[in-house]
Amino acid sequence: MVVVTTIRREVLTLPAAEVGPDNPLPPLRPLDEVHRIEVRDRDRLPRETARQIGCAPLHSLLPVRVRDGYGRTRTPRPLDALVLENDRLRATVLPGLGGRIASLVHKPTGRELLYRNPVFQPANFALNGAWYSGGIEWNIGATGHTTLSCAPLHAARVPAPDDGEMLRLWEWERLRDLPFQVDLWLPDGSDFLHVGVRIRNPHERPVPTYWWSNTAVPEERRILAPASEAWHFGYERRLCRVPVPVHDGIDRTYPLNSTYAADYFYEVPDGRRRWIAALDEDGTGLVQTSTDVLRGRKLFVWGAGSGGRRWQQWLTEPGTGGYCEIQAGLARTQLEHVPLEAESEVAWLEAYGPLQTPPPAGEWDTVVRRTEERLQAVLPRADVEAAYAAWKPYADAEPGEILAGGSGWGALEVLHAGWKLPGTPFGESTLGEEQEPWRELPRTGALPEPRRVRPPGRTLVAPHWRDMLETAPGTPSTEYHLGVSQWHAGDRAQAVRSWERALVLAPSRWPLLRCLAVADQEAGHHERAADRYAEAFEALCDERRDSGEEWTAATAALGREAIEALLGVGRTAEARSVWDRLHPPTRARGRFRLLHAELLLAEGRPKEARAVFDAGFEVADLREGDERIGRVWDRVGGGPLPGRYDFRMRPGPGQGLP
Repeated sequence: MVVVTTIRREVLTLPAAEVGPDNPLPPLRPLDEVHRIEVRDRDRLPRETARQIGCAPLHSLLPVRVRDGYGRTRTPRPLDALVLENDRLRATVLPGLGGRIASLVHKPTGRELLYRNPVFQPANFALNGAWYSGGIEWNIGATGHTTLSCAPLHAARVPAPDDGEMLRLWEWERLRDLPFQVDLWLPDGSDFLHVGVRIRNPHERPVPTYWWSNTAVPEERRILAPASEAWHFGYERRLCRVPVPVHDGIDRTYPLNSTYAADYFYEVPDGRRRWIAALDEDGTGLVQTSTDVLRGRKLFVWGAGSGGRRWQQWLTEPGTGGYCEIQAGLARTQLEHVPLEAESEVAWLEAYGPLQTPPPAGEWDTVVRRTEERLQAVLPRADVEAAYAAWKPYADAEPGEILAGGSGWGALEVLHAGWKLPGTPFGESTLGEEQEPWRELPRTGALPEPRRVRPPGRTLVAPHWRDMLETAPGTPSTEYHLGVSQWHAGDRAQAVRSWERALVLAPSRWPLLRCLAVADQEAGHHERAADRYAEAFEALCDERRDSGEEWTAATAALGREAIEALLGVGRTAEARSVWDRLHPPTRARGRFRLLHAELLLAEGRPKEARAVFDAGFEVADLREGDERIGRVWDRVGGGPLPGRYDFRMRPGPGQGLP
């Protein structure tokens, strides 16, 4: 028997930063999501797009936590990898980091088809924080980069349609409570990696779903797609239709022709083959195509401006070439969520491989036609449809050898609901300490109290868990988690009542005080919020048991929120008191150096605040689109923003958008 694909374990050693601990404070505030548009823009959109933009946008990260414990110190670290290989392609997959394809090499030419990041450096681009650039990533959940960007997925060998082997990746996506799988295989002699994707909705109600496959490629390319128009979205949060390839006198299909970061969602006509390619000046590069369910195609550019260049350096290291992204998704734009009907599924097939065409410079329609003809010659559209039909019966094939393990959250949901999900087993053996209290709740009707004083565990917020919490005995731990769940559901008054009830008897008061402080802020009671933050931080310092990772993360997270709340109401001396009680390594972090500059300004010490900038700092968790550094810089004296602090992703007031 011919083995069409080999799958083996490998260790990839890269200069890598530690991901670090998650933020132990539940994310109660609304998302500061940059990918939203003005209401007035919806009137100009196709009806389906306007409807899907309004379809259940995400308002909270719960039950997921923010992942912001990483830094920017990189040392050589081993990363577990799985390598798929035939005689034409070699794909390197990182199952512990979202199942990303880190590399795709065309063996006959030795060419890397992707932008391969030579380092692992988390940055604040995922919905929950930590994300890294390069390769092919699988984005599920809601608008933005998935919360699984730096999380482990389950991985196993499964039979492939051609009697070989596939690599299956699967997990439980917690924002929408949906299981998904990604099947990777290399048919014998094929130049194309085949990727079968399936998302299932086991619930008895429709669920909004989202998917974009995101491929990083070198930016010295021309990006081609079968479209004459695109929807442009920039960090001014406007969505408008623009011509392709030339807009405002500039050919935007060359990524370096734009100054600022931007998205271009291509308007591929109905009935036209779905594909997107990135080709160098000789016509060599990568093409991605799919069955028609994956309808959307997109180009993301960083642009050639100083902010875009700084982000490129930030995500890798100096001297490394830049990249752009070509993407494929379920909807026309990434601002949309598509309803997935009750007890149904959506599935498709993608293919990634090399493409060689004549040089892509020249008249747009001619270049697109030539590229599509070449794609048809090397991978006919009918062959992609046939490959999908051949794969579909294998989507339910049970995994063989387990190659990597994901989380236990899927096992908890499956165990509770009794769902049968052929092909993606979520076995009880994957349950761990985080799931144990929630496993106990349906068994006994009570949520067990923690055995020792520690920052509270994770809260489950789906309606069935909230219902169980409401009927459980009202212990302090139960009331805390019930309040978080009620807050997520929009019942803020009940959440406050639950937290206030718990506060009377709770052995650990600071988590409840912090939740009540957030509730006060959201209600506009800023002085009372500052009172509660000060009290919460004092209680945390009294209650913490050691200087271990968990307590240090809690102290940093609560201290930062408390200082910002106190500064917001002009209580500078109290903010300084909180600052002085932070751990010295916390105060040395870039985020806190920036916060210290703001504290010094509030104390009337602008020269010392300016000295913080002059000494230099790096805000490891700087958020995409965050302009805070620039605002503080203006307050400490201003002048041209130094390059090391320039992360601007949009033009300033009065500037155009080249």
